[in-house]
Amino acid sequence: MSPPPRLSEAEDRQRRAATRNGWLLSAPALVLLFIAASGPLLIVLVYSFLTPGKYGDVSWEFSTSGWVGILFSRDIFDDTLKLADAHLTIFWRSVKLSLLTTAITFALGFPTAWFIATRPPKARALWLFLITIPFWTNLLIRTFAITEIIRNEGILNKVLLAIGVIAAPLRIMNTDTAVLIGMAYVYLPLMVLPLFAAIDRFDMRLLEAGYDLYASRMQVLRHVILPIVRPGIVAGSILVFVPSLGAYVTPRVLGGGKNMMIGNFIELQFGQGRNWPLGAALSIALLIVVMLAMLIYVRAATKEDTPHG
Repeated sequence: MSPPPRLSEAEDRQRRAATRNGWLLSAPALVLLFIAASGPLLIVLVYSFLTPGKYGDVSWEFSTSGWVGILFSRDIFDDTLKLADAHLTIFWRSVKLSLLTTAITFALGFPTAWFIATRPPKARALWLFLITIPFWTNLLIRTFAITEIIRNEGILNKVLLAIGVIAAPLRIMNTDTAVLIGMAYVYLPLMVLPLFAAIDRFDMRLLEAGYDLYASRMQVLRHVILPIVRPGIVAGSILVFVPSLGAYVTPRVLGGGKNMMIGNFIELQFGQGRNWPLGAALSIALLIVVMLAMLIYVRAATKEDTPHG
């Protein structure tokens, strides 16, 4: 077998010139992307290794106190390190509520997406339009709308009192339940739309094949529908879990400042806490946790079954 012909020197120079021109043409976009996306992250990363200033801001002296402060706090008397229980409580509440929000939105979003995907084309467009309507309204306004439903004198308590289900108003505001309800309402469309996109491509003849093989409805759901629409489940779960973990407005309004999540805790460090290195370290740590969670979840959810011979 003869060796492949080598490029001539002129062709080689032409190819290198084309590659160089391509990089030069894309350089403005790459610089803009670096400044707009990576630049702020690098600033936050640098701030996390500095010393807190006396009145906010930072002192340009290297320190790891911000990173140590994520899990530990110093005793005001003997300056010894101890586990920061309050920080761990906030972390656990954030992860717990984010996972519960993802589960609730999936439980509500899957049948909703299935209903929309099985409608006629004209009706399907109308239902999708109704699903996207909440995105037209500011997040803060939507959150305040939830308070009118779940507050002590809200619609929910008035209805339950009128029909005699409860004797006194339910106290939902300023609790984790209120935050969970608010986040599930806010992020539900982010679960429905990816699920609809996956179900819309589903071949309904596979359902008939499953029933012809005497599979029950639950077996068809577990072994036929869910594996095929898994990409939509993964995409919807990521779109809900990531913003839920760093949510700020909904916990602040519905939690009343008493049920703090990590987004509120970071804002507190840059505001009243005046500890910018700790806030920066928390921000980078949250970014790392989200990236690791996404990688683990995507790998686990998209892992294909080993083929059997």
